[in-house]
Amino acid sequence: MKNPVYWVVLTGISIAFIQQGLPVRSQGESQSDNKQMDNITIRQGETLFLSCSQGDLVTHTAWLNRSSILYAGEDKWSVDPRVSLVTLNQDEFTIKIEDVDLADEGQYICAVQTSSRPRTTSVHIIVQVPPKIVNLSKDLLVNEGSNVTLMCLANGKPEPAIVWRMLSPSDDSVSSDNEVLEIPFISRSRAGVYECTAANEIAVDTQTVELTVNYAPSVSDGRDVGVTLGQRGVLYCEADAVPEADFEWYRDDRRIFNGFDGIEIEDAGGLSKLTFFNVSEADYGNYSCVAINKLGSANTSIVLYAETASVLEMTSSDVEQTAFENRDFWEGPGAVQDGNSGTSTVFTPTCLLLILLLQLLLKF
Repeated sequence: MKNPVYWVVLTGISIAFIQQGLPVRSQGESQSDNKQMDNITIRQGETLFLSCSQGDLVTHTAWLNRSSILYAGEDKWSVDPRVSLVTLNQDEFTIKIEDVDLADEGQYICAVQTSSRPRTTSVHIIVQVPPKIVNLSKDLLVNEGSNVTLMCLANGKPEPAIVWRMLSPSDDSVSSDNEVLEIPFISRSRAGVYECTAANEIAVDTQTVELTVNYAPSVSDGRDVGVTLGQRGVLYCEADAVPEADFEWYRDDRRIFNGFDGIEIEDAGGLSKLTFFNVSEADYGNYSCVAINKLGSANTSIVLYAETASVLEMTSSDVEQTAFENRDFWEGPGAVQDGNSGTSTVFTPTCLLLILLLQLLLKF
């Protein structure tokens, strides 16, 4: 037990201190000076200092939080380790509360007992709390056409404002100014990352939700491919789907498998390639590509056709023009020189035509 023990009697806002064994003076028998200070606003987690002036002839002092005594003179009554005495002298009585929390909010009273009358100073503490999102929808996987509801709940003081927006890809048309974001009949274009922002005058808290939309495959129109006999040919099939589509290739009604008759099938994401390394007559024809996932399928047709080689036909004037443009070739170091005049012997257009045609034929 503390020695001496101080008893505190609260009568309205008047506080009288007496030592144990001394008579208690009633409210009507004493006069008191009561002072109300301006409210103090402090942020959660900061340190609060509470101070009041003493004056002459002070016999007892105390700091109270609502109905609980924090300090009576130098004696600590609070069991809270965050509360400590900073200054106690004839002029000042100051205590400190560290790591202030919302529970510390409320009225505090500094009571001073002089030889003549008690004096109280009261102050109201307001604790501001930064926003914190405490309940957020988890990442969602839905099918196209579903109704989607995203929820975001946050705590804070002052009460935070909630804003939803589509973050990636950015789309300002998908937003909400409250805790709930509703997206009816969702389409694939609404898939992406959504951000919830909780903000008050203290701070901002943000969290995100990823929304994945499943949809059936759609296949790009196939492009027919012409290939000459013996050459390499590739058929392409491209599909857009979530989840990614599996591909199947068919020749008429017969499915083609990888390695079948020297054919290679290679799938990479939304693209499938059917490769012929040495096209034969039997390879020409109509092929079908089918893209499949759990929501449906789509297909397209591609024709592999024979492409014939053709000899480039050139007129006499084309040959002469070509010879003129390439005269450095004909008059270069390999040109035939005339022994008497030293001038180059120029080939006739007929000779040039034969040379060019021979080069073209050698290519096929």
